[in-house]
Amino acid sequence: MSTYTLHKYDSSPSLYLHIPFCRSKCPYCDFYSQVADQAQLDDYVDLLLRHLTWLSDNQVFSAPLGTVFFGGGTPSLLAPDQVASILQQLQRSVGLTGAVEISLETNPGTIGLACLQGFRQAGVNRLSFGVQSLHDDALQLLGRGHSAKEAVQAVSWARQAGFENVGCDLMFGLPGQSREDLLQDLSALLQLQPDHLSCYGLTVEAGTPFEQLALRGAMELPDEDEFPELYLTVHEQLSAAGFEHYEISNYARPGHHCRHNLAYWRRQTCFAVGAGAHSFIASDYGTRRAVPADLERYRRSLELGRDPAEILETFDRQGAMAETLYLGLRCSEGVSDADFRRWFGSGVAEAFPDAVRRCGKRLVLARGRWRFDQQGWLLFDHFISFFL
Repeated sequence: MSTYTLHKYDSSPSLYLHIPFCRSKCPYCDFYSQVADQAQLDDYVDLLLRHLTWLSDNQVFSAPLGTVFFGGGTPSLLAPDQVASILQQLQRSVGLTGAVEISLETNPGTIGLACLQGFRQAGVNRLSFGVQSLHDDALQLLGRGHSAKEAVQAVSWARQAGFENVGCDLMFGLPGQSREDLLQDLSALLQLQPDHLSCYGLTVEAGTPFEQLALRGAMELPDEDEFPELYLTVHEQLSAAGFEHYEISNYARPGHHCRHNLAYWRRQTCFAVGAGAHSFIASDYGTRRAVPADLERYRRSLELGRDPAEILETFDRQGAMAETLYLGLRCSEGVSDADFRRWFGSGVAEAFPDAVRRCGKRLVLARGRWRFDQQGWLLFDHFISFFL
């Protein structure tokens, strides 16, 4: 039996809460969410509290939580007192570390200053705003429910409410977007002085309205020559502004890396509650579980006192090695060859000699850690496929 665990980072477990509700569905989004009224949202909070009680009663929680993340969907549709009730229950049942990071994804069009003050008072200490763009025509294309002006105002209110860790999401590679358009978006975002930026190239996901547009030829994304230029433009501009490019799509000012997401990439234990939520338990070679994206099934399971989650995958040694590299090589910290050898009994080059050879100079071993360079990140899906 393997003794593979991720206590090497001396980090407490994490918790993800999925809030599968939005005011409207963005045409590019394939996450589980639906439009709901306030009564449905209130009822869902009761289900989350019941799920947390089940985890506590069945001794699933292993230690005080180091990060808590409200994701969705649109978690900012929750009222501050609902967020407070969830965090209070967590404090009573499992505990929160003194330096806990509590993040809440926020749609700029759903909040005001009083709401943000309420979230801060409830215990939230990190906000992630789904800005996506500061061009109104791009926001309309993306189906966002806010304007550029509202996004700027929301970030200003966050600072007034006392938040010292504020992130923004940016989408690039939009139909018809030029490098100059992207530079304007980056300049406008930097004027907001965020602490963290998540920058994602737009992709067409199966089953979304954008897929239908693409299939009809009504939407054209940047080609294989244009996209790299946009990606490197983001890297160059944000690096010059003092941001650390610490993961393929994520940038942070020093000391503001998203600890919750780092827990994912390091394969640390992350519990999860809510319909559509995914968890990972870092014991043996690791187990991934998921709550099916079905609200009625979620309710029935909890009413019957059953675990609403199902096992997705129990990893063997080979699978754990591959996923360790798939996740770790996304990050600038890379993968320690000594740690890899300690966990699995061989170094990376011994376990995957052909894959390392095929990556060539894009994958380097420096100071004992394996890392991709920028070109390796740009072609990450291609190079990482050699390990999978």
